[in-house]
Amino acid sequence: MLVFRMQRVLSKLQRLGLSQRLAARHAFMSTAAMPEPIREPEIYYNKILINNNWVDSVSGKTFPTINPATGEKICDVAEGDKADVDKAVAAAREAFKLGSPWRRMDAHDRGRLLFKLAGLIERDQQYLSSLETLDNGKPYTVAYGADLNLVIQCYRYYGGWADKIQGKTIPITGDFFCYTRHEPVGVVGQIIPWNFPLLMQAWKLGPALAAGCTVVLKTAEQTPLTANYVAQLAVEAGFPPGVINVIPGYGPTAGAALARHMDVDKVAFTGSTEIGHEIVKAAAESNLKRTTLELGGKSPNIVLADAEMNHAIEMSHFALFFNQGQCCCAGSRTFVEEKAYDEFVERSAVRAKSRTVGDPFNPKMEQGPQVDDIQMNKILDLINSGKKEGAKLCAGGNRVGDRGYFIEPTVFADVKDNMRIAKEEIFGPVMQIIKFKDLNEVLERANNSEYGLAASVFSQDIDRVNYLVHGLRAGTVWVNCFDKFDAAAPFGGYKMSGNGRELGEYGLEAYSECKTVTMKVPQKNS
Repeated sequence: MLVFRMQRVLSKLQRLGLSQRLAARHAFMSTAAMPEPIREPEIYYNKILINNNWVDSVSGKTFPTINPATGEKICDVAEGDKADVDKAVAAAREAFKLGSPWRRMDAHDRGRLLFKLAGLIERDQQYLSSLETLDNGKPYTVAYGADLNLVIQCYRYYGGWADKIQGKTIPITGDFFCYTRHEPVGVVGQIIPWNFPLLMQAWKLGPALAAGCTVVLKTAEQTPLTANYVAQLAVEAGFPPGVINVIPGYGPTAGAALARHMDVDKVAFTGSTEIGHEIVKAAAESNLKRTTLELGGKSPNIVLADAEMNHAIEMSHFALFFNQGQCCCAGSRTFVEEKAYDEFVERSAVRAKSRTVGDPFNPKMEQGPQVDDIQMNKILDLINSGKKEGAKLCAGGNRVGDRGYFIEPTVFADVKDNMRIAKEEIFGPVMQIIKFKDLNEVLERANNSEYGLAASVFSQDIDRVNYLVHGLRAGTVWVNCFDKFDAAAPFGGYKMSGNGRELGEYGLEAYSECKTVTMKVPQKNS
């Protein structure tokens, strides 16, 4: 019956026109009318938030945040470093003290604050989406229709969890009463990346606040503006002083100080595997604080010859090029079964050439700029390595224009496993298509990577799908879809893609301590 239903659904997909398939691909986006973007959003908050007050950095230093579509400065932002981290951690520790308003607050009311924050973000969705587009470069349609909707969902999801975190009573031997309490881990340091600034902030704050922790959050120096605005919305929502503190700054100064701080109980980091090593080292050399890491990826996207090819080609394009390729879980190793390989390569190159690149505020543009010149040049260097190592360039391969940080959608075929573009995380709009013959071969090659964040399979054969799903060493496997995220579904990696999980009930575990309480009683009865 399951196979029959699956075949019926796939048959229906085959009958869909291209425009309908594209609509299905974007089903995660809002169907509500999307307001026009604000092309020049006003900047309200460019300082450091400590104790619900906006302050300059202790050093007085600032740094510029740049519009990646033009290369021009948007504004200067306060540059936090160790002295600011010390102040923020002290504020968070004071807010976490026994008997404080935050510790005394009913769990139900913590949840209400998260719901209120979600409502304020929804109220200002147009402004936040415009600001995200300005500072990050992602298309406004994606910021509004995808990112912000997932942000709002995340805060509401964890608002619902706040009063459902509970322990157990345990029947131990003897005249004793034993139970467990799930208590907040304490002061949490959180370090977020630049590719999804609002969404990564929500993934970090949501479970931490639901569990009752206090937070010092360091934003990426490339994209500090939207996180600051959300921090002010948290103040408006009514979170007590010191519960949420936000520091813009650089990794080697502010980030390192947070990871090494002796009064931080846990650090959560999303970013590169290289810096993940440094975070774990800093945590170990200081107070052995807990760590959760969501790191790099080189995710295999496996297309079997029996897949519905129109759908597989479009979804594989989406898997790689979404968000300018700046996704840790991007389907960046596209393995295609030999019988379908030539067709897949030819049609994927055509699709890449038709992808619209330009002004991210223009709703007709599918792709905006890379986040900065450093990232752009890294991608161009890897593209050149692909050419030199013998991969076949089928589309793109160049910078677009000389203003801003735009790169052509690029497709390589005849890629070998030992090439740099097949091994290194490119984090850009560069698709690598690799040929394979059978399931055991592709499974071995797909798993032959230091990463294990995500994977995907496109096929109509449920037995072959399940064989691959069970064998792939990855934290998430999508089948006949890609990048389907939901606040209820956990996300995280195997191997050097990190440890721990974010989202879902699993995401609460890293923010809680389990305390066992055992009491002597006069007499125990069942």
